[in-house]
Amino acid sequence: MDVEKSSLCNCVVNFLLEENYLLSAFELLHELLDDGRDDQAIRLKEFFADPVQFPPDQISRFNTLRVADPQSLLEEKEALAEKLAIKDYEGRLAQEDILKLKTELQKKSEARFDESSDAKAKNGSDVQQSRETRVSELGPLKAKERQDLNCAVKEYLLLAGYRLTAMTFYEEVSDQDLDDWQNSSASVADALRHYYYQYLSSTTEAAEEKFSMLKKNESLVKENDKLKLEKQSLLRSRDLADAQVVSLKKSLESLQKDIKEKENLVKDLKQSAEQQKNELTSCNAEIISLKKHMDGAQSTEDITSGDVASKQTPSLESYKEEIQLLKKEIQRLNAAKSVDGYPFENSESTESQNETSHEGDCPDDKHEEFFKSDDNAVTDVTKNFLKDSVVITDNGLLQEPTTPTVEPNSKNKGPGTIQILSDTLPKIVPYVLINHREELLPLMMCAIERHPNSNTRDSLTHTLFNLIKRPDEQQRRIIMDACVTLAKNVGEMRTETELLPQCWEQISHMYEERRLLVAQSCGELAEYVRPEIRDSLILSIVQQLIEDSAIVVREAAARNLALLLPLFPNTNKYFKVEEMMFQLVCDPSGVVVETTIKELVPALLKWGNKLDHILRVLLSHMLSSIECCPPLSGVENSVESHFHVLGERERWTVDVLLRLLLDLLPTVHQISIETCPYPPLLDSVGSSFPTSLLEKYAEGHVDWPTFEWLHDDCFPSLIQIVSLLPQKEDSLRNRISSFLLAVSKRFGDDYLTHVMLPVFLVAVGDDADLACFPSTSQPKIKALRPKIAIDKRIATLCVLPLLLAGVLGSPGKHEVLTEYLRNLLVQSAELEGQSAIHNVDVYNSVRFLCMFEEHHNLVFNILWEMVVSSNMDLKVNAAKLLKMIVPYIDAKVASAHVLPALVTLGSEPNLDVLYASIDAFGTVAQNFKTDVIVDKIRVQMDAFLEDGSHEAILAVIRALVIYHLSASQLPSSNMVRRRDRSNAFCEAIRALDATDLSAASVRDLLLPTIQNLLKDTDALDPAHKEALEIIVKDRSGGTFDAFSKVMGSQFVLPTSMTSLFSEGGLLGKRDSVEMQPPAPSASAGDHTKTTLNPPPAAEDTRFRRIMRGGLTDMLRGKTKNNDEPSPPQ
Repeated sequence: MDVEKSSLCNCVVNFLLEENYLLSAFELLHELLDDGRDDQAIRLKEFFADPVQFPPDQISRFNTLRVADPQSLLEEKEALAEKLAIKDYEGRLAQEDILKLKTELQKKSEARFDESSDAKAKNGSDVQQSRETRVSELGPLKAKERQDLNCAVKEYLLLAGYRLTAMTFYEEVSDQDLDDWQNSSASVADALRHYYYQYLSSTTEAAEEKFSMLKKNESLVKENDKLKLEKQSLLRSRDLADAQVVSLKKSLESLQKDIKEKENLVKDLKQSAEQQKNELTSCNAEIISLKKHMDGAQSTEDITSGDVASKQTPSLESYKEEIQLLKKEIQRLNAAKSVDGYPFENSESTESQNETSHEGDCPDDKHEEFFKSDDNAVTDVTKNFLKDSVVITDNGLLQEPTTPTVEPNSKNKGPGTIQILSDTLPKIVPYVLINHREELLPLMMCAIERHPNSNTRDSLTHTLFNLIKRPDEQQRRIIMDACVTLAKNVGEMRTETELLPQCWEQISHMYEERRLLVAQSCGELAEYVRPEIRDSLILSIVQQLIEDSAIVVREAAARNLALLLPLFPNTNKYFKVEEMMFQLVCDPSGVVVETTIKELVPALLKWGNKLDHILRVLLSHMLSSIECCPPLSGVENSVESHFHVLGERERWTVDVLLRLLLDLLPTVHQISIETCPYPPLLDSVGSSFPTSLLEKYAEGHVDWPTFEWLHDDCFPSLIQIVSLLPQKEDSLRNRISSFLLAVSKRFGDDYLTHVMLPVFLVAVGDDADLACFPSTSQPKIKALRPKIAIDKRIATLCVLPLLLAGVLGSPGKHEVLTEYLRNLLVQSAELEGQSAIHNVDVYNSVRFLCMFEEHHNLVFNILWEMVVSSNMDLKVNAAKLLKMIVPYIDAKVASAHVLPALVTLGSEPNLDVLYASIDAFGTVAQNFKTDVIVDKIRVQMDAFLEDGSHEAILAVIRALVIYHLSASQLPSSNMVRRRDRSNAFCEAIRALDATDLSAASVRDLLLPTIQNLLKDTDALDPAHKEALEIIVKDRSGGTFDAFSKVMGSQFVLPTSMTSLFSEGGLLGKRDSVEMQPPAPSASAGDHTKTTLNPPPAAEDTRFRRIMRGGLTDMLRGKTKNNDEPSPPQ
C-alpha cells in the first residue's frame, strides 16, 4: 500500500514540476515533511534548494526587506492564519499518532518489503524517465489532456489529505474549472490510481506503438485537410481558367473584327493618299507651267518695251501707288470679313500682304497686271498662298510647309509679323477706349495662337483676360467666346498651360466682374482640356468660387459646375461634388439656391445617379441643423426642453432643404414607378398606386427601395424634425405640410389612405390599420407611437398640425378631416378629465389648419356646433379658439362668422363664457379697424358694461388695453376692487411701454395716466409703483421729481382716487397718423391728443356713457378717411 502511495506521490510531484505549478509543489513539500514522508520529498527539496532556480542572494535580499505598515498588518493576518493551520495540523497529528500506534507492528514486519519496493520504485522511476524522454516527442499537452490530469491530481490531493496543497493547486490553475470535469473515458473515480495501474500493465513497446499511432493519425488528419483545401483551390482555379478562356475567345473574336476593320481602313487611306498625291502632282505641274508662262510673258514684255511705252503705261511710281491702294482695299475687305466670323484667316491675309509690301522690291509686271485685273482673284490667291506657306502644328506653333512649291523665304514672313503684333499690342491696348477694346480681340488671338515664345503668349493671354477692367455681361460674353475659339485652335495642352493659369490668377481679384469671368470660363473651357484636368484643377477653381463673397459669382459657379459634371471622366469625385452642392443649396442668397436647385441638382442626379444618398444626407442635414441649436428651456424633462431655438441661419437652411426635398419628389415618384415590381397592377395612367398593388407589396416578397424610403425614412424623419420645432416655427411646418400634400397628390388617394394616414395616426397616438405595410416595416411604424405623457403632448403640439393640414387636408379627405376634427374638438372635449393644457395644444393645431384658407368653412361649421352646444366648457373653448384664429382670417370672414359667434357667446349668463368672449372681442378689435366691426364691438362692450360688474370691467380693460386716466376717477370705496383695477391698468401700461409710441401719445396719454395711478398709493402694488417710476424716467427724459412738478402744475389732481375715468378723458380727438397694430398681447397706443375737461359730478352711469361716447374712435385708431388696412394673413 505504501509503495502504491509513494509511486502516486512521485507521479504528482513530477506533474507539478513539469507544469510549473511551483506554489502547489512548495505546499506539497511542507505537507510531506509534516507527514514525515521525507523520502518522497527528496526531489522537491533538491528542486527548491537548487541555487540556479532560487539564487540565495535574492532570497536573502527578500528576507531583509523592510515591511511597511500595511505589510505588517498583512503579516499579522498571515500569522493568525498560520496559527489556525497549526491548530489544524496538531489535530491532524493526533489522529496520525493514533494510526501510527496501530500500524507500528505492521510497519516493522514489512520493513524489508519496503526496502525492496523502494528499489523497485527507483528502477521504475528510471524506466519512467526513459519513457518520458520518448513520450516527450509527443509535444506539449493539449487542453483536454491537461484538464484531465489537473482534475486527477486535485482528486488525489484531496483523497490523500493534502488539503492545503489542493487549495493552492486550485488557485494556481486559474485557466480551468477543476470542479467541472466533463464526462469522458478519463473521468473515473480515483482516476490517478487507474492511470497508474494502466501504465504499469502496459509494456513500453505497446505504449510507444500507441503513441506513434496517435501521431500518425493526427498527421493523416492534417494532411487530409490540406488535400481538401488544395482540391478546393484547384476547382476555383479551373473555374477561373474556364472564364478566362471564354473571355479570351470573345476578345480574340473582337480583335479579329478590329483587324479586319483596320485593314479596310488602311486600304481606304492608301487610296485617298494616292489620290491626293496625284492631285498634288497635277498642282505642281500647273504651278510650273504658270511660272514658265510668267517668265515668257516677262521676256516678251522686255522685247516690246517700246510698244508698251507708246501705249502710255503709267510710271513706276504711280504703278506702285496703285498696287498699294489695291492692297489697302484688300485689307479693308478682309477686315470686314473678319467681323463676320473669320478672324483668323483674314488677319493672316492682312499680315501676309503687309509683309509683301514692306519686304519685296518692285514686283513683277505680270503680277501687277494680275492684281489690276481682278481684286477678288488677288484675295483668293493671297489666302491660298498663306495657307500653303504657313502650317500650324497640334500645339499651335508655326512650322515649315512640306509642299515643295513654297518659296524659301516664306517661312520667315509669318513670325516676323506676329512678333511685331505681339510687341505692339500691349502698348496699343491702354490707349483704346474700353468700349472698343473688344475690336482688338482678333489680332490678340492671332498673336497668342501663332507666337512661338511661351512667355510672350502668357503675357498676351494675361492682357486678354485683363482687357477690360470691369467687363459687363456682353463684354464678358465676347471675351469668353474669344477664349473658347482660342482653346479650339491651340489644343488641350496649351489650354491647360496658358489659359487655365490665367483663370487661377483671377480667382482672388478685387472686382467681382473678373471673378465672374473666371466662373464662366470653367464650364466652357472644360471641354477643351484633358479629362483628368476637369475633375482636378477646374473643380478646385469652382470649389473656391462657391465660397466667394459676391452672390453673382456663387451663382455662376453653381451654373458652370452643372455644365462641368457631364465632362468628368468618372464619378470618383461624386461625394466632393455632392458636398459642394449642399453648400450651395444652403447658401444665404435665394438666387444661388434657386440656380442650384433648378440646374445643379438635376445635373448631379443625371451624372452620379445616387438619389438615395442625396435623400439620406438631406434629411441628416436638416436634423443636425436643428439639433445644433440651443434648447428652448433648460429645465429637464419639460416639453420646452425638447424644442430648439432656431437662429436665422438655421431656419433658412431647414427651409431651403425642405424646398429641395419638394423638388426631388417628382424624381422619387418616377423612379418608384420605374422600379415597381408589379407593373401590371399600376393604374391605367401609371402615376398612382392602387390598393391592389399596396396589398401585393405588403406580402413582403420583393424589395422596392425608393418606394420604401418614403414611409421607412422620410415620414419618420419629418416627424422627428417637426417634434424639435417650437410653436412659432409655422413657416417650416407650412413647408412640410406642402410636401405632404404634394406626396398625396402624386401617389394617389389609395396611397394616402393606406400608407400616409396610418403613419401619422400612429405618430399622434391613435390606432391605425397597418395591413398595407410589409412585416419588416411595421415595427418601424409602431415605434413612432408616443409612450409617455410628455411624448404625447409633443405629438399633439407638433405632429397633429401636420396630420390635419398635410395629410387630412388633401382635397380627397375633406369628409374625413371634418369627422376627425369634430371628434377632436366636440366629442373628446365632452369627456371628463380633459386637461386645459391638452385643449390649448389641440387649439394650436386648429389654428395652424386655419392658415390654409380652404379649410375656413369647415372649421367655422364645427365652431358653430360648439357655440350652440349646451355644454358650457365647449362654449368657453369655442371663444378661446375664435380668439386664436382671428389673425388668420380677413374682415369679411370676421364679420360673417366670428362676430356673430362671439355675440352669441356674450349673451350667455355663464360668467366663464362671458369673460372668454370679451377676451376674444379684444383680439378682434386689435386686428380689424373697419367701421362695421368697430361698431359691433362697441355695442357689445356697452352691453358688458351695462351690468356694472367689477369682473366685466376688468375683462374689458384687459381685452382692449388702451385707456387714458384723467383727473376724474370712478368712485369706489372697496379697496380690493381699487387694487384690482390698478393692477389691470399697470399691466396695460407696461404692455404699452414695450411698443413704439409717438411723442404726442407719450406726452398726452401715457405720462398723465401714470401720474394719476401714482397718486393712489394705497391701491398701488409696490412692485408696480417701482416699474411705473422707471417708465416715467425713461419716457420723460428727466428725473421723476421734475416730471412731477411739471405734471402737477399742468393737471389739477385730487389727493385721492375718487373716480377712475372722466367724461372726455378717454380719447378726445385723433391724430392723422395711425400706429401699426402691435402684438396680440399688447396693443399700441393711440396717436391722439385729449382735451382735458374739468371733472363733472360723479354719477353711477358715467363710465358706461364714457365708453359709449369715445370707444369707437379708440377702436378705430385712425381717421375715417384712411383706407382699411389688410388683415394679417
